[in-house]
Amino acid sequence: MSRLLKICFLLISMNHAEITYSQNSEDLPPLLHKAMEEIITGKYLNALLDILHFQSSNVWTADMLTKVMAYFHAREVTFNLSSLQMSIKSYLKNLLYQPRQLLSEFQQLDQQQFQTAMKYLFNSRKDHLEMGNIILDWDKIRESIFQSPGVNRTLFHITLDKCFLALSALDCVDILSQVLRVSAVNYLQPDVIGSLPNILLEDAFRNLSTVFKDLYDKTSANTQRALYDWMKQILQKSYNMSEFNESTSWVSAENLWILGRYMVHLPLEEILKISLSEIRLFISYDNATKQLDTVYDITPELAQAFLERINSSGFDMRNTSTIYRLGLLVCFYDGMEQMDAAVARALLHQMIKCNQLKGFQAEVQKLKSQLLNIAMQNQSLNDTLGSLSDAVVGLTSSQLESLSPEAVHNAIATLNQVSGWAKSQVMILSSKYLSYEKVLSFYNVSQMGALVTGISTQSFYSMNPKELSQIIRGTTSQYLTDLSPAQQQGILRKIAASGDFSSSVKDIQGAFFKEISLSGLWKQTGYNSSMMKEKELRRSQALYLYELLSKKNYPVDLLSTGQLVKGITCQLIESMSTDVCLNNFKLFEMNLHLLSPYQVNCLAWKLWKVSNASIPPFLLLVLPTDYLEYVSGPLCVPFIERLGKTELDLLNPSLHKKNAVLQKVQECLNGSVADEYDVDLLGNLICHLPPAFLRGRMSLKAMATALHQFKLCQQLSHEQKTEITYKLLELYGSPNNWTAETTLDIGPFIALLSKGELNILAEKFPDTILQIAKTIAPISSAEELLSTVFESISNATATVESSLTRPDCLGTRAPSSDEIIKLSEANVFWSVQELKCMDAGTFDKNVELLGFVSGFNSSQLIALKEKAKQVWGSLPDWKSYHIVSLGRIALALTEHEIEELDLHSIDTISVLSQQTEWTLTQARSILQGFLEDSGQTIGTLKSFDLVGLGAILCALNSTEIMSIRTAEFSAAVARIGLLFCSTPVLRQFKKVTESVFGTAASWNGSILQEIGTIAGGLNESELKAFDKNLMPYFQPIAVRHIPPEIFQALSAEQIANLGPENAAMVTRSQREHLNASQLQSLQLALDGARTSAPESQNGASTTQAMQTPAPSGAPCLSGFGIWLCAVFTLHLPF
Repeated sequence: MSRLLKICFLLISMNHAEITYSQNSEDLPPLLHKAMEEIITGKYLNALLDILHFQSSNVWTADMLTKVMAYFHAREVTFNLSSLQMSIKSYLKNLLYQPRQLLSEFQQLDQQQFQTAMKYLFNSRKDHLEMGNIILDWDKIRESIFQSPGVNRTLFHITLDKCFLALSALDCVDILSQVLRVSAVNYLQPDVIGSLPNILLEDAFRNLSTVFKDLYDKTSANTQRALYDWMKQILQKSYNMSEFNESTSWVSAENLWILGRYMVHLPLEEILKISLSEIRLFISYDNATKQLDTVYDITPELAQAFLERINSSGFDMRNTSTIYRLGLLVCFYDGMEQMDAAVARALLHQMIKCNQLKGFQAEVQKLKSQLLNIAMQNQSLNDTLGSLSDAVVGLTSSQLESLSPEAVHNAIATLNQVSGWAKSQVMILSSKYLSYEKVLSFYNVSQMGALVTGISTQSFYSMNPKELSQIIRGTTSQYLTDLSPAQQQGILRKIAASGDFSSSVKDIQGAFFKEISLSGLWKQTGYNSSMMKEKELRRSQALYLYELLSKKNYPVDLLSTGQLVKGITCQLIESMSTDVCLNNFKLFEMNLHLLSPYQVNCLAWKLWKVSNASIPPFLLLVLPTDYLEYVSGPLCVPFIERLGKTELDLLNPSLHKKNAVLQKVQECLNGSVADEYDVDLLGNLICHLPPAFLRGRMSLKAMATALHQFKLCQQLSHEQKTEITYKLLELYGSPNNWTAETTLDIGPFIALLSKGELNILAEKFPDTILQIAKTIAPISSAEELLSTVFESISNATATVESSLTRPDCLGTRAPSSDEIIKLSEANVFWSVQELKCMDAGTFDKNVELLGFVSGFNSSQLIALKEKAKQVWGSLPDWKSYHIVSLGRIALALTEHEIEELDLHSIDTISVLSQQTEWTLTQARSILQGFLEDSGQTIGTLKSFDLVGLGAILCALNSTEIMSIRTAEFSAAVARIGLLFCSTPVLRQFKKVTESVFGTAASWNGSILQEIGTIAGGLNESELKAFDKNLMPYFQPIAVRHIPPEIFQALSAEQIANLGPENAAMVTRSQREHLNASQLQSLQLALDGARTSAPESQNGASTTQAMQTPAPSGAPCLSGFGIWLCAVFTLHLPF
C-alpha cells in the first residue's frame, strides 16, 4: 500500500511543462474531485482509495493530469515534487510504523473506500496495477504489508469492526481467515471473541467455524472455550426451540460436525442428553472418523460418555467396522469382558493413534496391556507379533528376547512402522531380524524402517560398500540422522576406505553430511554449489568449501545454497564490491541464523563502509555501543521489529551489549509495553526484557497477549519468571478462582506459585497439572510443582503395597507402572526404600523411563542398580541392551562392577559415554572393559570406536593418546573436538592433531574450527604465534578451555580480534590474568569494534585503525536520510 501511495502521488505531482490552468473544477469527475480535496487536506489514504475506485470503472486518460493540476491551481494550492514527497513520506511513516494510527484512519473510511481497500488487499487477483503509464508490482506490495505484525493486527481489528457491515459475510470470513493465518494465537484473545457477529447466515457461519477449527491448535485454552461458547450460542439459536426442553439436547449430528474439535468442550451432562438417533447419524457420517481422529485433548470422562451413547444407539461396539469409526475414542474403550482376540487386535490396530493424545498416556498403556493379554490368548507371542500394532512397544526386553528370529522377520512390515521404541528394544529386534537374514544387504536394511538404528556399528562397517552407498541414496536415508555418531562414522569410514567416496559425497544429504571429516573433504574433487543445497555443514566444512568454490562461482550462487554462508570469511565480505554486497544482502538476511556473530559483525561494518545510509537499523547493535545512538525516531520500529524476528544472542552474545540494546528498545517503546501492538512489535525480544521492566512497565492488557510468547522463551531467568507470574496473578486473580483453561494457558509459570496454591490447583485439576508438569525439567526449576504432582498421584493410589514378601517391604507402598509413567521427572520423590520394594516386572517394564529421570540422587540410583541386579541376574550375564536401558542408573556402577560387564560393543559404550557424570576411575574402567572385551588396543581403534568412546577418551593417558592411528584420528577429530577434557589430555590430542594437519603454525581457520576444544591444548608460544585474523576461528568452547596462564600470552591485538562470540566466552579466571591493555582490547572485541579491516583478497586497502562513529552529518542522521534508512528497511523503492 505504501509504495502504491508513493507512486500514485508522484504521478499526480509530475512536472508537466505545458500544463495550462484554464479548466475549472467542474471538469473533474465527482470522485476524482473528492480525491483531490482529500489530498489538499492530507487524507492521503482516503484519496488513494477513491482514485483506485475511480480507475476500476474509468480509464486514466492523458489529459487527466492536466485537469488535476488545473484544479490545484484554481484552489490556489501549490504542490511541487519535493514538498509533496516529504508530506507523503511523513504520512507513510506514521501509517506503517504506527499501526494504531492506521486503525484510526481505517475507521474513518466511508463504506465505499473500505470496500475498495478490502478488495485490493484481499480479493484482487492482479499481480500488477497500472496507473497511467506506471506499473506496480502489487504482489510485492501486499507481501510487505502482511509481513508487518502491527499492520496485520490492525487489519484483523478493522475486519471485525467494519467488514460485516460493509461487505458480504462470506467475503469477511475469507478476509478473516487470511489475516488469522499470520498469528491466530495473538489476535484471537477471549475478549475479542465477543466482537464476532452473533447472527450469521448459515454458509458464512459454517465457513467461519471451519476457519476456527483449522486454527484450534494455534489458540489458547481460554480462546478455545470462548469460541466454543460463540459457536454454541449460534447453533442453539438455529435449533428448533419449540422442540427444546431440559431433557433434550441442542447437539444434533450436524451440530457435532460443525463443532468439530470443539466438541471436547461439551459438558458431560450435555453429551449424555444427545439424542441416540443423532449420535447414530453422526457416527454413520463418512467423515466422523476423521473428526474423531483429531480430538487430541479429549478427557477419559467425555470419551467414555460418547462411547456410552454410541453403544446405546445400537452400534455393535465389538464390530470391526464400528471400532474403525471411533477415532481417538478407542483410547478410552471400556467393557472388555469376554472379548475375543480378534476384537482386541482390531482395537490395538486403531490405538496406534493414541500417542497423539495430549495426556492420559498411562491410562492408554494400561488399556493396551490388557488388550495385549487378550489378543495373545491361546497363542504365542511369536504367532501374534505382526498383529499387535504398536502395543509391542509395551513388551519388556525379556519378552522381546523370547521371540524367534523367524517371527521378527515375518512381522517386520508391522514393526518397521511403529514409533516410540526404546533403544534397548530396537537393539533386540534388529539383532533378531538380522540373525534370520544372515547377510546384511541394502534390501534387508531397507525393510527395517526405524529399526535400522539397532544395527550395530560393526555390522554397518562389515557391509559391502556398494550396498552402503545404496542405503545413503535410498528411502532408508531418512533414518540416517537417527543413527548414533558412531554408526554414522562406521558407514562413512567403510565407504571412504573403498575408494567410492567421491561418487557418494553428492548423495549424502542433510545432517549426515556434517559427519564427514575435513581431511575427508580434502581428498575429494568435483564439488559444485548446487550439490550443497540439501546438505548441512559444520563451519569447518563450510569455510573450506566456500573458499574452494568461490574461485569458480559468483557470490550469489554460493550464498543462495544456504549452509555455505557459514563459510564466508571477513576477507571475502570485505572484498565484495558495493553492488555485490547490497544486491546480495537479502541472501545474508535470509540466512542470518547460520552466520556467526563475527560474520554478522563483518557484514555490518561492510554495509556501514559502503553506505551507512543503507545499513538496516537492527545491524547497528553489532557495532560498538555508540552506534545505537543512531536508532531513534522513525528507525525505532524497523530496529525493534527486525530484532524481534531474530534471536538476540545469535547477533551478539555480550551481556554488556545486550543490556545496551535492551535499554534502546525501552527508549523506543517510551519506557513501557503498553498494549498488544507493542507485544507484536517486540516478538522474540520480549524474552530478554529485564525483570524490573516487566514488573513496572508492562500493562495487563499487554500481558494477556504476551503470555503465549513468554511460554516460547527458552532461557528466562528465575527473576523474569517470578515477575511474569506476579503479573499473571494480577491479571487472572487468585489461583483459587482459576478455571482449568486458565491453568493450562499459564502453563509452566504455575511452577512459581506457592505450595498451597499448587495444592489447590492439583486438587481441582489433577490432569491439567500433570500435563503441565510433563513439559517441565529439570527438578531444580520446579521442585514445588513436581512434589505437588507426586503427592497428588501417590495419594490417589496410596493403597497399593509392594508385592514383595521381604520383611522390609511389608507395609511399604511400591511404585506402579501407571505412577511411573504419569510422574516422569517427579519420580525423584520416591524414597530409597520404596524403590527397593518395586516389583521386578514393574522395573523391567519401566527401567528406561527411570533412567531418564535427571534428579535421582546417588542413593536412589544405587537402589535402582541393585534392583536391576535382582531382576536381570549377575552382571556378567547382562546383555548390551540391559546396559543401554539403564540410562543414568549406570552411574551407580562401581569400577569393580563395570569390570564384570560385557562391554565388547562400541554401541554400548556410545550410549554410556552420553552420561556426563562419570568419575575418572569409572571412565577408565569403561575404557579398559571395552578394550579387553573387544580384543583391541588403542592402536587398533577405528574412527568409529573413537567417536563412540566420546567423553571416555578423556580418561586416556599420554602414551595411549600418542598410539592412536593418525588416519583414524583425522576422521574423528571434529567429534573429539567437542569433548571437555583436562588440559594435559588436550595437549596430547594437540600433538596427534599436528600429525594430521601439520604444526600449529600452519593451521588455518577451517582447521581451528575442526579441532574445537583441542586448541585449548596449545602452549604459550604456539598461541602467541597465531595471526590476529585467525583469532575469530577458534571455536568458542576452545577459548574457554585455554588455561588462564596460557591465555594471558595473547597480545592485545590478538585479543581485540577474537570477535564478539569468542570474547564473550572468556572466563573470569582468564580475565584476572590480563593486564589493562589486554582488558581494553577484550572490551573492543565484545563491543564489535574493528581495530582494522581484514585484508581483502583483491588487495583493497584497509580502513584506518579503530573505526569510530560517523560525524553528526552522516547520511543516516540527516533529516532526509532518516527516512531513507527506514525505507530501506521496509524495502520501499523511491
